[in-house]
Amino acid sequence: MEKLEQFIEEWNENDSETKKAFIEIMEHLKAMEGIKLDFIARPGVSYSLRPRHPGQEKRPLFAMADVIDDDPEARWLSVCFYEDMITDPDEMGDLIPGGLLGSDGYCFDLDEYDAEGVIYLKDRLTEAYKRASE
Repeated sequence: MEKLEQFIEEWNENDSETKKAFIEIMEHLKAMEGIKLDFIARPGVSYSLRPRHPGQEKRPLFAMADVIDDDPEARWLSVCFYEDMITDPDEMGDLIPGGLLGSDGYCFDLDEYDAEGVIYLKDRLTEAYKRASE
């Protein structure tokens, strides 16, 4: 996870505080029992944190937390899930047909820090984690 730590260290936060939101999401994932995190860096495109449940067999991940890097001075977050692994009671996500590794998924975008939005995403992450080994 050295590349992840380096990425966070070198990320210059701005008024949007998306770095703060990403760190809170990352820490929530790290606290999940047995979790495996992959980090895929594609500078100029995205930095992707991909969690995997230890009992997960059918899919390579249960969520993707992406830092969209099309403008490094105005990075934003897109957190995506498989459609069948979460609920979206407040209808905050966008359904993306075939958008998550070829499967239908929901993506939730944050272009600025929103405490309630981060809590909502953490709840979805916990929900997907619980369903990942089913």
